[in-house]
Amino acid sequence: MDQATAEMKEEKTWAVTWGTFQSEVKKEGFIAAPMAAVSVLQYLLQLVSMIMAGHLDQLALSGVAIAISLTNVTGFSFLSGMAGGLETPCGQAFGAGQYQKLGTYTCTAMISLLLVCPPICVLWIFFDKLLPLVGQNPQISHEAQIYSVWLIPALFGGAILKPLTRYFQSQSSIFPMILSSLVILLFHILTSWAFIYKLELGVKGSAISFSLSTWLYVVLLWLYAMFSSSFEETRLAFSMESLVHIGQFFRLAIPSAVMICLKWWSCELIILLSGLLPNPKLETSVLSICLTISTLHFTISYGFGAAASIRVSNELGAGNPQAARVAVWAAMFLSITEAVIVSTTLFCCRYVLGHVFSSEKPVVDYVVVMAPLLCISVFMDSLQAVLSGIARGCGWQHIGAYVNLGAFYLFGLPLGCALGFALGLRGKGLWIGIVAGSAVQSALLALVTCFTNWTKQAKRARERVFVEQLSEDSEAN
Repeated sequence: MDQATAEMKEEKTWAVTWGTFQSEVKKEGFIAAPMAAVSVLQYLLQLVSMIMAGHLDQLALSGVAIAISLTNVTGFSFLSGMAGGLETPCGQAFGAGQYQKLGTYTCTAMISLLLVCPPICVLWIFFDKLLPLVGQNPQISHEAQIYSVWLIPALFGGAILKPLTRYFQSQSSIFPMILSSLVILLFHILTSWAFIYKLELGVKGSAISFSLSTWLYVVLLWLYAMFSSSFEETRLAFSMESLVHIGQFFRLAIPSAVMICLKWWSCELIILLSGLLPNPKLETSVLSICLTISTLHFTISYGFGAAASIRVSNELGAGNPQAARVAVWAAMFLSITEAVIVSTTLFCCRYVLGHVFSSEKPVVDYVVVMAPLLCISVFMDSLQAVLSGIARGCGWQHIGAYVNLGAFYLFGLPLGCALGFALGLRGKGLWIGIVAGSAVQSALLALVTCFTNWTKQAKRARERVFVEQLSEDSEAN
C-alpha cells in the first residue's frame, strides 16, 4: 500500500513538473518570438542604410559599411552591453513586486549611458585621421567620418533607447516595441530615400535619417511609458534617487558591456586578420558573408536570451527558486529547438546561400565549404545567447565577462590564428577559432548554470531588492 502511494505521489509530482515546464515554454515562447521580431526590425535599420548608400557609388558603400561596423564596435555595442546591466535589478524588482524601482533604475541607466557618450563622440569625429593610420584608404576614411559625425545624435538617442527597451522588456511588454519598430523601419526607409536621393545629401543623408529614426523611436516608447495605464505602477521619473544608484548600475553595466563586446570584437578582429591572408579579397568577402549571416541569426537568438533573462530574474525576485530552475530548462529547450531548425536549414541551403550575396563562383564555392562551420557557429550562438540571458537575469555579468575573455582571447583567437596562418587553413582556420571559442564559452556558462544553487540565488535576489528598500526607509525616517 505504501509503495502504491509512493508511486502515485511520484507520478503526481512528475505531472505537475511536466505541466509547469509546458506552461513555462509557452510563457517564454510568447516573449521570445516578439523580442526576436523587435531585434530583427532594429537590425534592418542599419541594413537599409547600407543598401541605400550602396546605390550611390562604391566609395559611399565602402565608407558607410566601415562606419557602421566601427560605430557598432566602439559605440552602439557598448551602450547595448551596458544596458544589459539593467536586466538584473529591473527584472528582479518586478518579480519582487517593487514596481516603483523599475522607473528609478531605468532613469539611472539613462543618465549613466549619457555620461559615456562624449568620449565616444570624440573618437568618431577623428575617424578620418585614425583610419589611415591602420592602412585604410583616405577617401573611404573621409566618407566614414562624415557618416559617423552625423550619427552622433543617434548615439545619444541610443543612450536613452537602450534602457527604455529593457524597461519594457523587464515587464514583458513587447507588443508596443514591435509596433514602434515597424513604424520606425518604414519611416527610416522613406526618409533615407528622401534625404539621399531627393535632397541629394548622400552619405550624410543616410546618417541623418538613422538619427531621426532613433529619436522618433525614443519619443514613441517614452510617450507610451508615460501615458499607458500598463505602466502606472512603474512610471519613469528622474529624481535624486536615480543619481544615488549610478555606482551600483556601473558595477553591473561594465561587466555586462565587456561580456557583449568581447565576442563582438573577436569577430571583427577575424575580418581584419583575413585581410592578411593570401587572396585577401576572397577571404574577407567570404568571412564577411559568414559574419553577416551569423549576426542576422543572433538577432533572433537574442529574443530567446531576453526571454530567459526576463523569466529567471522575475522568478528569483519573487523568491521562487524552483520556478527559476524550470525557466532555465524551458529556455534551453527553446534555444536548442531553434538552433537545430536554423542550422539544418542553412546546411540544406548551402549550395544557394552564396548566390544571395555574390555572383562570383569562387565566393559561392567557398561559402559551400564554410557552411558546416557556419551551422555549428549558429548552434553555439543560440546556446550562448540563452546562457548569457540567464547570467544577466541572475546578475552574473562579471562571470560572463571572464568566460568570454578566456574563451575567445586566450583560446579561440590564438587557435584561429594558428590554424589560419601557421597550418594554412586560411579563412576556414580563422572561423574554426571563433567556433571553438563559442563552444568553450557555451560549455563554461552551461557548467556555471548547472551547478547553481537556485535557492541561494533567489535569497540573494530578494536581499538585493529588500535590503536596499530597508536602507532607504531608514534614511527617510
